[in-house]
Amino acid sequence: MHSGLDAYIAIWQYSHMEMNTPADRLSLTFAALADSTRRAILVRLALGDADVAELMKPFVLSQPTISKHLNVLERAGLVMCTRDAQRRPRTLVAVPLKDIAEWLEPFRRFWEQKFASLDDYLKEMQKKEKARGRTKR
Repeated sequence: MHSGLDAYIAIWQYSHMEMNTPADRLSLTFAALADSTRRAILVRLALGDADVAELMKPFVLSQPTISKHLNVLERAGLVMCTRDAQRRPRTLVAVPLKDIAEWLEPFRRFWEQKFASLDDYLKEMQKKEKARGRTKR
């Protein structure tokens, strides 16, 4: 496992990456998440640290291919490499995912409002339908 200091350093490195705007960081994160293999690697790392050999197990991919995926994830700030004796396990860094969640929040609220309006409309239609049914009797 990694220490709190390692996580702090990874978060600091991510927040101080040389990019012009927060949108550039989001672009890197979205680009990294666009690939299903990289998303699967993140799911695995959410369970705990793993080295390249461990990350290769569920895939029919070579070590260099997995390493390339890890490089993309590291550039996006989603993964960091640590040292544990001879092992070089990777660790999930969730800060960029929090940034995406914050960016998506206004859209979530927008759709919740639309669904609430649709619910209200359907309830009103049901009331009218029931009222019509009573008047026909």
